Amino acid sequence: MRGARRAATALAAVTALLLAGCSGGSGTADDGRVTLEFQSLAWQKESVDANKRLVAEWNRAHPDIRVEYVQGSWDSVHDQLLTAFEGGEAPDIIHDASDDLADFAYGGYLADLRDYLPARLRSDIPDRSWRTTTFGDGIYGVPFLQEPRVLIADAARLRASGVRIPTPRRPWTWGEFRRIAAELSGDGKYGVAWPLKEPVSATLNLSLSTGGTLFHRGADGRVTIRFGAADAVVPRTVHDQVNTDHSASGSTLGMGGSDTLPGFFAGKYAMVPLGFSYRQQIVQQAPEGFEWQVLPAPAGADGLAQGVSPQTLSVSEDSPHKKEAARFIDFLLQPRNTVRLALGDWMLPTGTRALKDPALRTPKNGWATGTALAAGLRPAPAQSVRGYPEWKDKVATPALQEYYSGAIGLAELRRRLVEDGNLVLARYQR
Repeated sequence: MRGARRAATALAAVTALLLAGCSGGSGTADDGRVTLEFQSLAWQKESVDANKRLVAEWNRAHPDIRVEYVQGSWDSVHDQLLTAFEGGEAPDIIHDASDDLADFAYGGYLADLRDYLPARLRSDIPDRSWRTTTFGDGIYGVPFLQEPRVLIADAARLRASGVRIPTPRRPWTWGEFRRIAAELSGDGKYGVAWPLKEPVSATLNLSLSTGGTLFHRGADGRVTIRFGAADAVVPRTVHDQVNTDHSASGSTLGMGGSDTLPGFFAGKYAMVPLGFSYRQQIVQQAPEGFEWQVLPAPAGADGLAQGVSPQTLSVSEDSPHKKEAARFIDFLLQPRNTVRLALGDWMLPTGTRALKDPALRTPKNGWATGTALAAGLRPAPAQSVRGYPEWKDKVATPALQEYYSGAIGLAELRRRLVEDGNLVLARYQR
């Protein structure tokens, strides 16, 4: 669960944070001992504890290379890092997400890790995951945790309705999902709640299942936007559920995922599409006796494929201790340690050995359903697109919000995403 924000208004607060809490990267003591700064964005208690314990274990085993834990925030990480890079104050080891790396990688702020990563780590993480952190010829981050989107369902309500329960082997189609959501609606209750306060990543990532890619790279390397029939399936489903079928609540379109949980627990919504890590909140907040289950997201022409932007670990280009930083990353992502990080964040590891751990394959809390979806996870469509943050904020977010609310139609959505979107991207590709 990233929730990364890129608001320019965070700059003032971030500058204060840097002055107060960042010592300005690594250093070497007179006795030769190296000190590295590791900025972590872990925020859930279990995740923070897991990270801090691993840092402590490293420091006990490596007294000559000390790692200092620095707490960052998903809410301001992009602007905070930009300020830190430009001011020469960046931490050595940087926790972020792959869809936030492109501008930093192309801007020369991140180290190319190809000469630093051990063969074990390179081979354990699938190529499809490495593609999320590959820009040009270089690798600028190690993808280590990923989060599929799933349907969190009211198990008792689905059971009482008699609808077919989908599984990773037999998921619902998008058409079947729409029909079942309608069947589960009525008497002031809805079949589904779409929390789409930030609609872009959810729309693009789920559209991979229908063959939608939106962004197309030509032979000259330039990226343009095309909105075809495959790209329209997911947004049209959401639009029609809200405005035609009335099987989805329009009031949730402006909500974040957490905002929908009280209504879900109260029986107002039968299903909520959420990131996999929301299961932790549900375990903590669900009323006693409430039955819930994890279902796979609907499948399209490309099956259960969906886009993800994994959490990543990168090294600052300005760090004088890149080799030592890479050694710490390798330690942090040993399979047994990656499992600890995954359990703390309620997410899936990218590493194949960690993904096989029995602790991540239990039916309880839907772990087994999540791990069954891992093979279908692909790089998010906008992964390496320069200018994506601006396109997302200025073009795609308002256009999708208006379309989902019924304020504009599909033709106008297409025009704005394509025509206005290509004008934005062109500025980054001159």
